[in-house]
Parts: sequence; C-alpha cells; structure tokens
Amino acid sequence: MRDVVGEMWFSLRVTSIAEPLVRYLRQLEAQGKTHVNVDDDARVMLREFYMRAMGRPSQPASPQSPTQPQAQGQVATREVSSGLVEATEVSKAAADPQEQACLVVTGGTKEEKLVSLKQQAADWAPAKALGGLRQTMVFSTGNLNADIMLVGEAPGFDEERVGEPFSGKAGQKLDAILKAMGTERKNVYISNIVKFRPKMPNQTTSNRKLTRDEIDVWLPFVKEEVKMVAPKVIVCLGGATAQAMLGVDGSVRELRGEFHRYEDVPLRVTYHPSYILNDEATPEKRMLWLDMLSVMEQLGMPISDKQRGYFAKQS
Repeated sequence: MRDVVGEMWFSLRVTSIAEPLVRYLRQLEAQGKTHVNVDDDARVMLREFYMRAMGRPSQPASPQSPTQPQAQGQVATREVSSGLVEATEVSKAAADPQEQACLVVTGGTKEEKLVSLKQQAADWAPAKALGGLRQTMVFSTGNLNADIMLVGEAPGFDEERVGEPFSGKAGQKLDAILKAMGTERKNVYISNIVKFRPKMPNQTTSNRKLTRDEIDVWLPFVKEEVKMVAPKVIVCLGGATAQAMLGVDGSVRELRGEFHRYEDVPLRVTYHPSYILNDEATPEKRMLWLDMLSVMEQLGMPISDKQRGYFAKQS
C-alpha cells in the first residue's frame, strides 16, 4: 500500500480533507493488505488531493461517459459533498466488501459520535453486500462513560424484538452477574460486534453463527466504540467475540484467566451468559465469576468475602 501512495503520503497527511482516505488506507494496512487497485477515477481523486496539499490549482478531470461500462469487480472511489471519501460497489459479486466504505466518525461529544456510528451502521454497504443479515439494527445500550464495556457477538431473536443487546434469558443472566458485582446495566456499556441478527431460511427464534466476513466488516465499529467510550476494562463474552477482537484462535477456556489488550485497554475473556443458563452447578460458572472478580479488582471495586465465595465448590 505504501508503494501506491508513497510519494504523496506526506502531502495527504497535511491536508485535513484527505484524513478519511488516510484512515481508510491505514485500516486496510492493519488488515494485512499490502496493495490496492487504483482505477482512473481514483487517480483523479488522488491527484486532486495532491494538488490541494501543494497549493496548486487542480486540473479539471475529463468527464467519464455515463454509458462507458466499468470492469467487473472494480471498485471506484468518489468524493462526496461532505468531503468524505467512500468506496462504492461496482460489482457485489466480485468486489471486496471491506473496501466498499470508509467509516468516519463525526461529532464532538460521545452522544454525537454514537449518532454518527448508528447512522453509518444502518446502511453499512460492506455488510449489505454480503446479504446475510436481517433488517432490524440492534446497536448498543448503556452508559457512554462506563468503566466496563461488555461485547457479545450478534443480536438474536429477543434482542431483535426488543431492540437492545442481551435482552432475553442471556440478558437476564448478565443482569444477575452485574448485580452480583454491585452494579447494573445502566452503569456499563453493552454492545455486539455485529449490529444485525444473522438470517437463515425459515427463521423463527433460531440463530446461526456469524461468518468470518460478517465479523470482519463490523469490527471497525467496535474499534470506534472503544475509542468513544474509553472504558477501563473490556469484557469479551464468548469465544467468537474474543477471537474476532484479539485476532487469535482459541477457546474461552484457553483465552480466559488473564488480561489481554485491545486498543491499549485491558480485555478479559469469559463465557457468554447463555453458556451458563442451566441451574446445574458447573465449573464454568465459577470460571466466569473469577473473571468478573478480576475485572472488579482491576477497577478497584470493593469485594466481599461472600462475593469471593460464589460457586467456590465447583472450582
């Protein structure tokens, strides 16, 4: 990627209008991409940025004939009226969904930034290009100034019906866990990686696992949510969430028991509340609670002997 824009990288950095493009290129680089295809429209746009950065008048671009077809799979870029840069899909079947749009968060306050994220998520082109999600968005809930951010995988039947993450039996279990910690839902920030329920044929209350592509196109939103909330601790609920955020393989049992880092924030992996819904005494209940005790210790929350003893017989 540096080969593509190497000579004009400094010029792009010094002009504020190019910041979304630079952020998008860095996002692709973080995903391991080393090259990008630049078509004629993109070259015109890059030259425009370069000329502005150098303080030179730009040359008018030759208009492209509206009847001229573009190559299948080609991703064209355009500058929109707000000054942002987005990639528009030419062929959904061949284009890389992650290269179809650039997430740019606007707003000065956290509330304004959340509105910006929600507006973009509602019509997120990379996710729509995959075609595997339903129509009702379930974004997040809770306190934008929370010390604890809890992240799940995707909304299910109950979440889609209520419009809030962790709304069904798993949500009730999560509420009980928070109560045992001495806090409640309104004091934490709760989100999912994917903001729409995965769809499947003849779907009623059943759910399916997310695909890797579905997770990848939504990860930029979680990253921006972490920046926006600036929590002191992140709790990953479930193995799929942990693998996605940490970029590693491994089960919950393998990844829990220690603090990882995400965007320089301590991150704890533990079991999804749905994993411990039954009334039977299981070792996982104690493991989950030990993880929450570690979160409480990390935050300096008071811990009683009674709290430390929860599920101790199953350890």
